[in-house]
Amino acid sequence: MPRACVIVLDAVGAGELPDAADYGDEGSDTLGNVARVVGGLDLPNMEALGLGNVEPLEGCPPQPAAPAVAGRLVERSKGKDTTAGHWELMGVVTPVPFPTYAYGFPDEVIDPFMNRTGRGVLGNRPASGTEIIQELGEEHQQTGKWIVYTSADSVFQIAAHEDTIPLQELYDGCRVARELLTGKHAVGRVIARPFTGGPEHYERTPNRHDFSLEPRRPNYLTTIREAGHAVYGVGKIHDIFAGCDIDESFPTKSNPEGITRIIELLENINSGLVFANLVETDQVWGHRNDPVNFHRCLQGFDRRLPDILDAMRDGDLLVLTSDHGCDPTTPSTDHSREHALLLLYAIGRNAAGRIHEGEFADVGATVNAWLGGKHPGKGAPGTPIVEP
Repeated sequence: MPRACVIVLDAVGAGELPDAADYGDEGSDTLGNVARVVGGLDLPNMEALGLGNVEPLEGCPPQPAAPAVAGRLVERSKGKDTTAGHWELMGVVTPVPFPTYAYGFPDEVIDPFMNRTGRGVLGNRPASGTEIIQELGEEHQQTGKWIVYTSADSVFQIAAHEDTIPLQELYDGCRVARELLTGKHAVGRVIARPFTGGPEHYERTPNRHDFSLEPRRPNYLTTIREAGHAVYGVGKIHDIFAGCDIDESFPTKSNPEGITRIIELLENINSGLVFANLVETDQVWGHRNDPVNFHRCLQGFDRRLPDILDAMRDGDLLVLTSDHGCDPTTPSTDHSREHALLLLYAIGRNAAGRIHEGEFADVGATVNAWLGGKHPGKGAPGTPIVEP
């Protein structure tokens, strides 16, 4: 029975897109700039697959006979958002960017949110999540008001101390915000950002939860399921797709936990798609402009890559890709408008160093064809990179 595994290395962009300057991201190259700053990548297992064929990378030379198809993928969607990136990987293009709020959310959003939840709001401006909880955490605990903030991405983020507002109430508050944020205010994600600790020592917990819009259907996940296969979401995949076309969800609190879950699934399922997001390169290191630990995080994945490959069978398909950039070497702490990396390995075949330059949706089109799914219909983007 056919199986496929798509692993999104969150924010591991592979060089600026042609329109990067329109987003203020000219010169961004997450993978390339991290390689330069750390004195060369030390990722021997990804290098052996063909990582050096994706783009010129210090410390990671090209492999002319690499077993994986390597390359870079162009994003059609407007923006540089997690939701848009993942959706487009599965064939859903977002031609109009999700709304963003450089000056915070208007009264027509905040007032009904406060009325519906029975709590006031602090902040309501673009901010670093780690910084705003230090700034407003004590006042939040004294008043019980939500900390609401956003970023350059289309997000409505709600932070609350777990001892001040119970976790379930925070999630319920996010559901209220998700109901309110429709029409012209239909942000890509509402995000619960729980934290613990005391003044000047507040820390976010792993109990984050995302509440996304529903993607357009049918998409490649839909057609994979219509072909009789299950889709297993690891990490925040279920959240990103609002649960649509995800048969089983396995939320995780760290990259190591996510990798372990991927391996367990590959050891136990007989068919279907394992679709995983490994978020720490983005959430923990990219947004904090820490290229050294960004590299170490990639090394953590690289060390476990042989275990993933050992859990796969001849005839399986492995795709390593990304959803946007978050270059930790630039002044910005936000996402960057970049190509997605591509390493596509059909177990038992040797791609002989083949290079593919395509678009995000080629990932979904390839997996769909590999698993015997029908085309989603007229206008669906993407072309299979390899055939079954």
